[in-house]
Amino acid sequence: MADPSSYRPQPGQIPDSPGVYKFRDEHRRVIYVGKAKSLRQRLASYFQDVAGLHPRTATMVTTAASVEWTVVSTEVEALQLEYSWIKEFDPRFNVKYRDDKSYPSLAVTMNEEYPRVQVMRGPKKKGVRYFGPYGHAWAIRETVDLMLRVFPVRTCSAGVFKRSAQIGRPCLLGYIGKCSAPCVGRVTPDEHRELAEDFCDFMAGRTGTYLSRLEKEMHEAAEEMEYEKAARLRDDIGALRRAMEKNAVVLADATDADLIAVAEDELEAAVQIFHVRGGRVRGQRGWVTDKVEAVDTAGLVEHALQQLYGEEKGEAVPKEVLVPALPEDTPVLSQWLADRRGSQVSLRIPQRGDKKALMETVHRNALQSLALHKTKRASDLTTRSRALEEIAEALELDSAPLRIECFDISHLQGDDVVASMVVFEDGLARKSEYRRFQIKSHLGQDDVRSMHEVVSRRFRRYLQEKLKTGEWEAEEGEGAVPEDDGRPKRFAYPPQLVVVDGGQPQVAAAKRALEELGVDDVAVCGLAKRLEEVWLPGEDDPVVLPRTSEGLYLLQRVRDEAHRFAIQYQRNKRGKRLKSSPLDEVPGLGESRKQALVKHFGSVKKLRQATIDQICEVPGIGRKTAETVAAALAGAVPAGPAVNTATGEIIEDETPPPRVGAPPGGSREPSSERGTEQ
Repeated sequence: MADPSSYRPQPGQIPDSPGVYKFRDEHRRVIYVGKAKSLRQRLASYFQDVAGLHPRTATMVTTAASVEWTVVSTEVEALQLEYSWIKEFDPRFNVKYRDDKSYPSLAVTMNEEYPRVQVMRGPKKKGVRYFGPYGHAWAIRETVDLMLRVFPVRTCSAGVFKRSAQIGRPCLLGYIGKCSAPCVGRVTPDEHRELAEDFCDFMAGRTGTYLSRLEKEMHEAAEEMEYEKAARLRDDIGALRRAMEKNAVVLADATDADLIAVAEDELEAAVQIFHVRGGRVRGQRGWVTDKVEAVDTAGLVEHALQQLYGEEKGEAVPKEVLVPALPEDTPVLSQWLADRRGSQVSLRIPQRGDKKALMETVHRNALQSLALHKTKRASDLTTRSRALEEIAEALELDSAPLRIECFDISHLQGDDVVASMVVFEDGLARKSEYRRFQIKSHLGQDDVRSMHEVVSRRFRRYLQEKLKTGEWEAEEGEGAVPEDDGRPKRFAYPPQLVVVDGGQPQVAAAKRALEELGVDDVAVCGLAKRLEEVWLPGEDDPVVLPRTSEGLYLLQRVRDEAHRFAIQYQRNKRGKRLKSSPLDEVPGLGESRKQALVKHFGSVKKLRQATIDQICEVPGIGRKTAETVAAALAGAVPAGPAVNTATGEIIEDETPPPRVGAPPGGSREPSSERGTEQ
């Protein structure tokens, strides 16, 4: 624990101007980011008597080992830089809201030639119009089902759309009138885009004009005795009104506003947001956070505004934002919101009328969310704490292992040997810390040797992190470690417990790797699959935990997660190898030219038989490249001929292979949580 006076800046060294400051710990990790109108006054408040500080602030300044700052010209720039740094460095002492669940939105992909209506989750994409978020995906689908009668916009996936275009026949929705079937040319791209824009306008709240137009057309059709058309328009109007009824009218003046309410106690806070568009509640979302810094309601509101609108622009930022308390820098925040919207934004507390009544409703939702979160977390915390205590007792550890790392080896008959490392902190998976390894020291199947290599590489990187602080002296020949920039590092934090997937041999290999590096403060155990026995280094007999033990259940979850992650990486690696082409080995040959070559000749086999002059005929292929391609293919071993197993007849390969570099059928490889440690 550091003394704040040891790193306090000299008097007069801190500028009296707006800026953003960062506190770093002894490992140079950024642990807190803040902004200030006057850096001198704000930072001076941290270096008073520690006993007079808020307990959370005191913990932060005693954890920190240095402070630095960046001067900006305006307070709005400081606000933007603070948000960017919090997102980049993920400081442990800053309030960070986490969604209490994943909220789906109704999305219209206006960035495509034929816009598609669909349910979307996750980060927002450029060129896509979003409405919501909604509480449940089924609520979106019910609304869309009603509106497709009037706005028959495409809802199918790219694969279904392409298939229908190839066979010249639309899907079922095209036959029943809930899709305009652009795939078979029933409407032009411009006509379909106009339908999508009308759909977006209606969802954005501009409903009155459209309903009036439909009613006028219905009456005109009735006067002209086109009763079938009039009946269809009547049903369309009814469908749209039923869709509107799903979003209750809460404000009569067609207000576009977001209402933010906060419920808090000493340790946690819940934030609820209602998105009101056109006077109707179009979406709702909520966050729960630990109050890791000394912050009041106004500060929580400021953090919520940053997270809510930090990535938004244009109409995604409403004209009006209603809050329970105004932040200290209200004019700065208002200007920041206006810059993101492109027009004036009102940030205020509702005082009377419908808006105040709705704010009370939002606050009740926040209170219920906090109460529900505490009920769930109390049970979860109790279970996790008991599991960690049982593990500590069974393995005779000095304290509960708050950070557990588990390693697993995966291969297919000795090929594509890889390893995984998963991390659990306080009994919960921390996927941002997961790592993958390619085995380099040997070929073939040798789990014990692979485990020794992986554990050695992981803890060698940890010792390199300690080298920066002077806690560990580098061996001769070790290269210099690059300067830390404050971002969370790959192997910066040591675990209290290393778990390996396996029995005595794997445990002994992991323990030997730690001893060779001089790491003696990390416990090691192994979990064997067959009988779920826990093995310790140097012990002839395993530790057997009861089948009902929460500690055993936690170890099983850690082991199974490492196994899943390793298998996923191994399959990805094997899939890439199986889809490789001799053209991949040609230096300087990009994906576009590889596709052009295969498309021109029909197959790699025919390309191999082509002359250099014939290869030069392909657009974009010069003579030098053609010579390189021919040489590479001549040196590659061609695949054996296909054989009919029933007759023994050799089958000539006349059909072109799949597109170079693309998975069969256009499928995509599954993504993994984190990158590979090469």
